Amino acid sequence: MLDIKFIRENLELVKEGARKKRIEVDVDRLMAVDDTRKELLASIEEKRALQNRFNDKMKGEGKVSKTHHFSDMRNIKSAIEQEEEKLKEVLKEWQMLMVQVPNIPDMSVPEGDDDGENREERTWGDKPKFSFEVKNHIELLQALDMVDFERGVKVAGFRGYFLKNDAVMLNFALWQFVLEHFKESGFTPMLVPSLLNRAAFLGTGYLPQGEEDLYKTQDGQYLAGTAEVATMSYYMDEILEQKQFPIKFLSFSPCFRREAGSHGKDTKGLIRVHEFYKFEQVVLCEASHEESVKQHEKLTENAEKLMQALELPYRVVVNCSGDLGLGQVKKYDLETWIPSEGKYRETHSSSYFHDFQTRRLNIRYRDGEGKTRFAHSLNNTALATPSRIMVALIENHQQEDGSIKVPKALQKYLGKEVLSK
Repeated sequence: MLDIKFIRENLELVKEGARKKRIEVDVDRLMAVDDTRKELLASIEEKRALQNRFNDKMKGEGKVSKTHHFSDMRNIKSAIEQEEEKLKEVLKEWQMLMVQVPNIPDMSVPEGDDDGENREERTWGDKPKFSFEVKNHIELLQALDMVDFERGVKVAGFRGYFLKNDAVMLNFALWQFVLEHFKESGFTPMLVPSLLNRAAFLGTGYLPQGEEDLYKTQDGQYLAGTAEVATMSYYMDEILEQKQFPIKFLSFSPCFRREAGSHGKDTKGLIRVHEFYKFEQVVLCEASHEESVKQHEKLTENAEKLMQALELPYRVVVNCSGDLGLGQVKKYDLETWIPSEGKYRETHSSSYFHDFQTRRLNIRYRDGEGKTRFAHSLNNTALATPSRIMVALIENHQQEDGSIKVPKALQKYLGKEVLSK
Protein backbone atom coordinates (compact mmCIF):
# COMPACT_ATOMS: atom_id res chain seq x y z
CA MET A 1 0.00 0.00 0.00
CA LEU A 2 1.26 3.46 -0.85
CA ASP A 3 1.33 6.31 1.63
CA ILE A 4 -1.72 8.56 1.17
CA LYS A 5 0.54 11.62 1.47
CA PHE A 6 2.73 10.26 -1.34
CA ILE A 7 -0.35 9.60 -3.49
CA ARG A 8 -1.57 13.19 -2.99
CA GLU A 9 1.81 14.72 -3.74
CA ASN A 10 2.42 12.50 -6.79
CA LEU A 11 -1.08 12.08 -8.19
CA GLU A 12 -0.17 12.00 -11.88
CA LEU A 13 2.75 9.64 -11.23
CA VAL A 14 0.45 7.24 -9.39
CA LYS A 15 -2.13 7.39 -12.19
CA GLU A 16 0.60 6.73 -14.75
CA GLY A 17 1.87 3.78 -12.70
CA ALA A 18 -1.62 2.27 -12.67
CA ARG A 19 -1.93 2.81 -16.42
CA LYS A 20 1.41 1.13 -17.06
CA LYS A 21 0.39 -1.85 -14.95
CA ARG A 22 -2.98 -2.00 -16.74
CA ILE A 23 -4.75 -1.79 -13.36
CA GLU A 24 -7.99 0.17 -13.07
CA VAL A 25 -8.36 2.22 -9.90
CA ASP A 26 -10.29 5.46 -9.33
CA VAL A 27 -7.58 7.64 -7.77
CA ASP A 28 -9.73 10.76 -8.09
CA ARG A 29 -12.47 9.09 -6.06
CA LEU A 30 -9.85 8.17 -3.46
CA MET A 31 -8.85 11.84 -3.21
CA ALA A 32 -12.48 12.89 -2.71
CA VAL A 33 -13.05 10.23 -0.04
CA ASP A 34 -9.79 11.22 1.65
CA ASP A 35 -10.94 14.85 1.75
CA THR A 36 -14.12 13.73 3.53
CA ARG A 37 -12.09 11.55 5.88
CA LYS A 38 -9.82 14.45 6.86
CA GLU A 39 -12.76 16.85 7.28
CA LEU A 40 -14.56 14.42 9.58
CA LEU A 41 -11.41 13.76 11.61
CA ALA A 42 -10.83 17.50 12.03
CA SER A 43 -14.45 18.12 12.98
CA ILE A 44 -14.47 15.29 15.55
CA GLU A 45 -11.19 16.51 17.01
CA GLU A 46 -12.57 20.06 17.26
CA LYS A 47 -15.76 18.90 19.03
CA ARG A 48 -13.78 16.75 21.46
CA ALA A 49 -11.62 19.74 22.29
CA LEU A 50 -14.77 21.78 22.95
CA GLN A 51 -16.11 18.92 25.07
CA ASN A 52 -12.91 18.96 27.14
CA ARG A 53 -13.15 22.73 27.63
CA PHE A 54 -16.72 22.37 28.92
CA ASN A 55 -15.59 19.63 31.32
CA ASP A 56 -12.79 21.82 32.65
CA LYS A 57 -15.12 24.77 33.02
CA MET A 58 -17.78 22.76 34.86
CA LYS A 59 -15.30 21.57 37.50
CA GLY A 60 -15.18 25.03 39.02
CA GLU A 61 -18.85 25.97 38.71
CA GLY A 62 -21.83 25.47 40.96
CA LYS A 63 -24.75 23.07 40.52
CA VAL A 64 -26.99 25.62 38.73
CA SER A 65 -24.29 26.54 36.22
CA LYS A 66 -23.51 22.86 35.56
CA THR A 67 -27.15 22.17 34.79
CA HIS A 68 -27.05 25.01 32.28
CA HIS A 69 -24.17 23.31 30.39
CA PHE A 70 -25.59 19.76 30.37
CA SER A 71 -27.74 20.47 27.30
CA ASP A 72 -24.76 21.80 25.37
CA MET A 73 -22.71 18.78 26.41
CA ARG A 74 -25.40 16.37 25.21
CA ASN A 75 -25.59 18.13 21.85
CA ILE A 76 -21.82 17.95 21.37
CA LYS A 77 -21.74 14.28 22.37
CA SER A 78 -24.55 13.46 19.95
CA ALA A 79 -22.80 15.33 17.11
CA ILE A 80 -19.54 13.44 17.77
CA GLU A 81 -21.34 10.09 17.73
CA GLN A 82 -23.05 10.91 14.43
CA GLU A 83 -19.78 11.98 12.80
CA GLU A 84 -17.96 8.90 14.13
CA GLU A 85 -20.57 6.65 12.53
CA LYS A 86 -20.20 8.54 9.27
CA LEU A 87 -16.41 8.23 9.56
CA LYS A 88 -16.68 4.44 9.90
CA GLU A 89 -18.47 4.24 6.55
CA VAL A 90 -16.04 6.65 4.90
CA LEU A 91 -13.07 4.63 6.19
CA LYS A 92 -14.49 1.45 4.69
CA GLU A 93 -14.49 2.99 1.22
CA TRP A 94 -11.15 4.72 1.85
CA GLN A 95 -9.47 1.46 2.83
CA MET A 96 -11.02 -0.40 -0.12
CA LEU A 97 -9.67 2.20 -2.55
CA MET A 98 -6.26 2.37 -0.86
CA VAL A 99 -5.57 -1.36 -1.23
CA GLN A 100 -6.39 -1.12 -4.94
CA VAL A 101 -3.73 1.49 -5.72
CA PRO A 102 -0.75 -0.27 -7.34
CA ASN A 103 2.90 0.40 -6.64
CA ILE A 104 4.80 2.41 -9.24
CA PRO A 105 7.02 0.37 -11.56
CA ASP A 106 10.72 1.19 -11.79
CA MET A 107 11.86 3.32 -14.72
CA SER A 108 13.83 0.35 -16.10
CA VAL A 109 10.66 -1.75 -16.48
CA PRO A 110 9.61 -1.99 -20.16
CA GLU A 111 6.03 -1.08 -20.95
CA GLY A 112 3.78 -3.83 -22.27
CA ASP A 113 0.42 -5.56 -21.90
CA ASP A 114 1.38 -9.10 -20.87
CA ASP A 115 4.19 -11.67 -20.59
CA GLY A 116 4.53 -11.75 -24.37
CA GLU A 117 6.23 -8.35 -24.10
CA ASN A 118 8.74 -9.26 -21.38
CA ARG A 119 12.32 -8.43 -22.36
CA GLU A 120 15.09 -11.00 -22.42
CA GLU A 121 18.09 -9.89 -20.35
CA ARG A 122 20.45 -12.86 -20.69
CA THR A 123 20.62 -16.60 -21.31
CA TRP A 124 22.70 -19.36 -19.78
CA GLY A 125 23.56 -22.85 -21.02
CA ASP A 126 23.21 -24.58 -24.36
CA LYS A 127 19.88 -26.06 -25.33
CA PRO A 128 20.38 -29.84 -25.61
CA LYS A 129 20.55 -31.33 -29.10
CA PHE A 130 19.06 -34.80 -29.35
CA SER A 131 19.83 -37.40 -32.02
CA PHE A 132 16.49 -39.07 -31.30
CA GLU A 133 12.83 -38.06 -31.07
CA VAL A 134 12.32 -36.04 -27.91
CA LYS A 135 9.74 -37.31 -25.43
CA ASN A 136 7.79 -35.11 -23.04
CA HIS A 137 7.98 -35.52 -19.27
CA ILE A 138 4.68 -37.41 -19.12
CA GLU A 139 5.92 -40.15 -21.45
CA LEU A 140 9.28 -40.37 -19.70
CA LEU A 141 7.89 -40.49 -16.17
CA GLN A 142 5.18 -43.00 -17.01
CA ALA A 143 7.62 -45.31 -18.83
CA LEU A 144 9.83 -45.35 -15.71
CA ASP A 145 6.85 -45.86 -13.35
CA MET A 146 7.57 -42.56 -11.63
CA VAL A 147 4.10 -40.99 -11.79
CA ASP A 148 0.42 -41.92 -11.90
CA PHE A 149 -1.81 -39.18 -13.27
CA GLU A 150 -4.89 -41.33 -13.83
CA ARG A 151 -5.20 -42.35 -10.19
CA GLY A 152 -4.18 -38.85 -9.16
CA VAL A 153 -7.21 -37.42 -10.94
CA LYS A 154 -9.41 -40.21 -9.54
CA VAL A 155 -8.39 -39.39 -5.96
CA ALA A 156 -7.65 -35.63 -6.05
CA GLY A 157 -9.56 -34.38 -9.08
CA PHE A 158 -8.38 -32.29 -12.02
CA ARG A 159 -4.58 -31.79 -12.07
CA GLY A 160 -4.12 -34.47 -9.39
CA TYR A 161 -1.02 -36.67 -9.42
CA PHE A 162 0.90 -39.35 -7.52
CA LEU A 163 4.70 -39.31 -7.66
CA LYS A 164 6.29 -42.73 -7.33
CA ASN A 165 9.64 -44.47 -6.96
CA ASP A 166 12.58 -42.48 -8.33
CA ALA A 167 10.42 -39.36 -8.83
CA VAL A 168 9.88 -39.23 -5.08
CA MET A 169 13.58 -39.67 -4.41
CA LEU A 170 14.39 -37.01 -7.01
CA ASN A 171 11.99 -34.62 -5.30
CA PHE A 172 13.64 -35.22 -1.92
CA ALA A 173 17.08 -34.88 -3.51
CA LEU A 174 16.12 -31.44 -4.82
CA TRP A 175 15.05 -30.36 -1.32
CA GLN A 176 18.33 -31.54 0.21
CA PHE A 177 20.26 -29.85 -2.58
CA VAL A 178 18.56 -26.49 -1.96
CA LEU A 179 19.06 -26.66 1.81
CA GLU A 180 22.76 -27.44 1.46
CA HIS A 181 23.20 -24.78 -1.23
CA PHE A 182 21.93 -22.09 1.17
CA LYS A 183 23.68 -23.49 4.26
CA GLU A 184 26.42 -20.86 4.41
CA SER A 185 24.49 -18.01 2.78
CA GLY A 186 23.14 -16.26 5.87
CA PHE A 187 19.55 -17.28 5.20
CA THR A 188 17.49 -18.55 8.14
CA PRO A 189 15.67 -21.75 7.13
CA MET A 190 12.01 -21.85 8.16
CA LEU A 191 9.14 -24.28 7.76
CA VAL A 192 6.11 -22.00 7.53
CA PRO A 193 2.33 -22.54 7.61
CA SER A 194 0.20 -22.55 4.48
CA LEU A 195 -3.17 -22.12 6.22
CA LEU A 196 -3.25 -18.42 7.08
CA ASN A 197 -5.52 -15.61 8.19
CA ARG A 198 -6.90 -13.11 5.70
CA ALA A 199 -4.70 -10.32 7.10
CA ALA A 200 -1.55 -12.07 5.81
CA PHE A 201 -2.90 -12.11 2.25
CA LEU A 202 -4.09 -8.51 2.42
CA GLY A 203 -0.70 -7.49 3.74
CA THR A 204 1.28 -9.19 0.98
CA GLY A 205 -1.08 -7.96 -1.76
CA TYR A 206 -2.70 -11.28 -2.72
CA LEU A 207 -6.07 -9.92 -1.61
CA PRO A 208 -8.44 -8.51 -2.59
CA GLN A 209 -7.49 -8.80 -6.28
CA GLY A 210 -6.31 -12.45 -6.30
CA GLU A 211 -9.09 -14.07 -4.31
CA GLU A 212 -10.32 -16.27 -7.17
CA ASP A 213 -6.99 -18.11 -7.25
CA LEU A 214 -7.00 -18.96 -3.52
CA TYR A 215 -8.55 -21.91 -1.72
CA LYS A 216 -10.67 -20.75 1.23
CA THR A 217 -11.73 -22.73 4.30
CA GLN A 218 -15.07 -22.68 6.08
CA ASP A 219 -13.37 -20.75 8.91
CA GLY A 220 -12.45 -17.83 6.65
CA GLN A 221 -8.77 -18.75 6.32
CA TYR A 222 -6.92 -19.26 3.04
CA LEU A 223 -4.33 -21.70 1.69
CA ALA A 224 -1.24 -19.91 0.42
CA GLY A 225 0.31 -20.44 -2.99
CA THR A 226 3.74 -19.41 -1.73
CA ALA A 227 5.70 -19.35 1.55
CA GLU A 228 6.13 -15.61 0.95
CA VAL A 229 2.74 -14.89 2.54
CA ALA A 230 3.53 -16.46 5.93
CA THR A 231 7.16 -15.34 5.95
CA MET A 232 6.38 -11.70 5.21
CA SER A 233 3.76 -11.74 7.98
CA TYR A 234 6.27 -13.08 10.53
CA TYR A 235 7.17 -9.56 11.71
CA MET A 236 3.70 -8.06 11.23
CA ASP A 237 3.03 -5.13 13.61
CA GLU A 238 6.60 -5.18 14.94
CA ILE A 239 9.41 -2.62 15.08
CA LEU A 240 12.87 -3.94 14.18
CA GLU A 241 16.33 -2.40 14.48
CA GLN A 242 18.31 -1.33 11.42
CA LYS A 243 21.33 -3.34 12.61
CA GLN A 244 19.30 -6.54 12.00
CA PHE A 245 19.17 -5.89 8.24
CA PRO A 246 19.23 -7.52 5.85
CA ILE A 247 16.97 -10.20 7.34
CA LYS A 248 17.01 -13.22 5.03
CA PHE A 249 14.74 -16.26 5.16
CA LEU A 250 14.71 -19.48 3.16
CA SER A 251 11.14 -20.64 3.77
CA PHE A 252 9.55 -23.93 2.82
CA SER A 253 5.87 -24.84 2.67
CA PRO A 254 3.25 -26.81 0.78
CA CYS A 255 1.57 -24.53 -1.77
CA PHE A 256 -1.95 -24.50 -3.19
CA ARG A 257 -3.26 -22.66 -6.25
CA ARG A 258 -6.65 -22.97 -7.89
CA GLU A 259 -5.23 -21.85 -11.26
CA ALA A 260 -8.63 -20.27 -11.80
CA GLY A 261 -7.47 -18.08 -14.66
CA SER A 262 -5.75 -20.87 -16.59
CA HIS A 263 -8.68 -22.98 -17.74
CA GLY A 264 -7.60 -25.10 -20.70
CA LYS A 265 -3.87 -24.37 -20.22
CA ASP A 266 -1.38 -27.17 -19.47
CA THR A 267 -4.14 -29.57 -18.48
CA LYS A 268 -1.85 -32.62 -18.47
CA GLY A 269 1.33 -33.39 -16.58
CA LEU A 270 3.19 -31.41 -13.93
CA ILE A 271 3.51 -28.01 -15.61
CA ARG A 272 0.50 -26.51 -13.82
CA VAL A 273 -0.75 -28.31 -10.71
CA HIS A 274 -2.94 -27.32 -7.77
CA GLU A 275 -0.62 -28.64 -5.05
CA PHE A 276 3.17 -28.45 -4.87
CA TYR A 277 6.07 -27.53 -2.56
CA LYS A 278 8.32 -24.52 -2.66
CA PHE A 279 11.41 -22.94 -1.15
CA GLU A 280 11.10 -19.16 -1.13
CA GLN A 281 13.76 -16.54 -0.50
CA VAL A 282 12.36 -13.57 1.46
CA VAL A 283 14.38 -10.50 2.43
CA LEU A 284 13.69 -7.44 4.57
CA CYS A 285 16.12 -4.53 4.23
CA GLU A 286 16.42 -0.84 5.03
CA ALA A 287 14.25 1.66 3.18
CA SER A 288 16.69 2.39 0.38
CA HIS A 289 16.05 1.97 -3.34
CA GLU A 290 19.73 1.23 -3.90
CA GLU A 291 19.67 -1.50 -1.24
CA SER A 292 16.50 -3.01 -2.73
CA VAL A 293 18.10 -3.13 -6.19
CA LYS A 294 21.25 -4.71 -4.73
CA GLN A 295 19.29 -7.39 -2.86
CA HIS A 296 17.10 -8.03 -5.91
CA GLU A 297 20.09 -8.79 -8.09
CA LYS A 298 21.55 -11.03 -5.38
CA LEU A 299 18.34 -13.04 -4.99
CA THR A 300 18.19 -13.54 -8.74
CA GLU A 301 21.83 -14.62 -8.76
CA ASN A 302 21.07 -17.20 -6.05
CA ALA A 303 18.34 -18.75 -8.20
CA GLU A 304 20.59 -18.73 -11.26
CA LYS A 305 23.33 -20.59 -9.41
CA LEU A 306 20.84 -23.30 -8.50
CA MET A 307 19.83 -23.68 -12.14
CA GLN A 308 23.43 -23.76 -13.29
CA ALA A 309 24.24 -26.51 -10.77
CA LEU A 310 21.30 -28.50 -12.11
CA GLU A 311 22.72 -28.07 -15.63
CA LEU A 312 19.51 -26.54 -16.97
CA PRO A 313 19.55 -23.96 -19.78
CA TYR A 314 17.53 -20.87 -18.90
CA ARG A 315 17.01 -17.22 -19.66
CA VAL A 316 16.29 -14.22 -17.45
CA VAL A 317 13.57 -11.81 -18.55
CA VAL A 318 12.53 -8.52 -17.01
CA ASN A 319 8.75 -8.40 -16.74
CA CYS A 320 6.95 -5.65 -18.62
CA SER A 321 4.64 -3.26 -16.75
CA GLY A 322 1.45 -5.17 -17.61
CA ASP A 323 2.94 -8.41 -16.25
CA LEU A 324 3.72 -6.95 -12.81
CA GLY A 325 1.59 -7.60 -9.77
CA LEU A 326 -0.08 -4.93 -7.69
CA GLY A 327 2.87 -4.35 -5.36
CA GLN A 328 5.91 -5.15 -7.48
CA VAL A 329 8.33 -2.38 -8.41
CA LYS A 330 10.37 -4.69 -10.65
CA LYS A 331 10.38 -8.40 -11.38
CA TYR A 332 12.60 -10.89 -13.13
CA ASP A 333 11.43 -14.29 -14.31
CA LEU A 334 13.80 -17.20 -14.80
CA GLU A 335 12.50 -19.31 -17.65
CA THR A 336 13.89 -22.80 -18.19
CA TRP A 337 14.11 -24.57 -21.53
CA ILE A 338 11.47 -27.29 -22.06
CA PRO A 339 12.62 -29.46 -25.03
CA SER A 340 9.24 -31.07 -25.82
CA GLU A 341 7.64 -27.63 -26.18
CA GLY A 342 10.62 -25.97 -27.85
CA LYS A 343 10.35 -22.93 -25.60
CA TYR A 344 11.28 -21.49 -22.22
CA ARG A 345 8.79 -21.74 -19.33
CA GLU A 346 8.84 -19.74 -16.10
CA THR A 347 10.29 -21.61 -13.12
CA HIS A 348 11.33 -18.71 -10.84
CA SER A 349 10.19 -15.17 -10.09
CA SER A 350 12.27 -12.50 -8.35
CA SER A 351 10.62 -9.27 -7.14
CA TYR A 352 11.08 -6.22 -4.96
CA PHE A 353 8.33 -4.06 -3.49
CA HIS A 354 9.90 -1.12 -1.60
CA ASP A 355 7.57 -0.54 1.40
CA PHE A 356 4.35 -1.62 -0.34
CA GLN A 357 3.96 -4.84 1.68
CA THR A 358 5.53 -3.64 4.90
CA ARG A 359 3.22 -0.63 5.07
CA ARG A 360 0.24 -2.97 4.82
CA LEU A 361 1.76 -5.36 7.37
CA ASN A 362 3.03 -2.53 9.60
CA ILE A 363 6.63 -3.79 9.65
CA ARG A 364 8.89 -0.94 10.75
CA TYR A 365 12.42 -0.35 11.98
CA ARG A 366 14.40 2.32 13.79
CA ASP A 367 17.08 3.86 11.63
CA GLY A 368 20.43 5.24 12.79
CA GLU A 369 18.80 8.49 13.92
CA GLY A 370 16.11 6.71 15.91
CA LYS A 371 13.38 7.48 13.36
CA THR A 372 10.78 4.82 12.65
CA ARG A 373 10.51 3.80 8.99
CA PHE A 374 8.84 1.06 6.98
CA ALA A 375 11.25 -1.65 5.81
CA HIS A 376 11.64 -2.74 2.18
CA SER A 377 10.76 -6.30 1.12
CA LEU A 378 11.83 -8.72 -1.62
CA ASN A 379 11.17 -12.33 -2.54
CA ASN A 380 12.38 -14.92 -5.00
CA THR A 381 11.61 -18.53 -5.79
CA ALA A 382 14.50 -20.72 -4.75
CA LEU A 383 12.90 -23.91 -6.10
CA ALA A 384 9.37 -25.27 -6.57
CA THR A 385 8.78 -29.01 -6.83
CA PRO A 386 7.68 -31.15 -8.49
CA SER A 387 6.01 -28.90 -11.10
CA ARG A 388 8.12 -27.27 -13.78
CA ILE A 389 11.58 -27.87 -12.34
CA MET A 390 11.08 -31.63 -12.51
CA VAL A 391 9.67 -31.28 -16.01
CA ALA A 392 12.82 -29.42 -17.06
CA LEU A 393 15.15 -31.91 -15.34
CA ILE A 394 13.47 -34.96 -16.86
CA GLU A 395 13.27 -33.58 -20.39
CA ASN A 396 16.65 -31.87 -20.66
CA HIS A 397 18.52 -34.88 -19.26
CA GLN A 398 16.65 -37.63 -21.13
CA GLN A 399 18.64 -40.34 -22.91
CA GLU A 400 17.82 -42.26 -26.08
CA ASP A 401 16.88 -45.41 -24.14
CA GLY A 402 14.32 -43.46 -22.06
CA SER A 403 16.52 -43.18 -18.97
CA ILE A 404 17.24 -39.89 -17.21
CA LYS A 405 20.76 -38.67 -16.53
CA VAL A 406 21.12 -37.30 -13.00
CA PRO A 407 22.97 -33.96 -12.75
CA LYS A 408 26.18 -34.21 -10.73
CA ALA A 409 24.78 -31.88 -8.08
CA LEU A 410 22.05 -34.42 -7.23
CA GLN A 411 23.96 -37.68 -7.56
CA LYS A 412 25.13 -37.83 -3.95
CA TYR A 413 21.55 -37.50 -2.70
CA LEU A 414 20.13 -40.10 -5.08
CA GLY A 415 23.07 -42.49 -4.96
CA LYS A 416 22.90 -43.04 -8.71
CA GLU A 417 23.90 -41.36 -11.95
CA VAL A 418 20.96 -42.51 -14.07
CA LEU A 419 17.25 -43.05 -13.42
CA SER A 420 16.09 -46.11 -15.32
CA LYS A 421 13.86 -49.16 -15.09
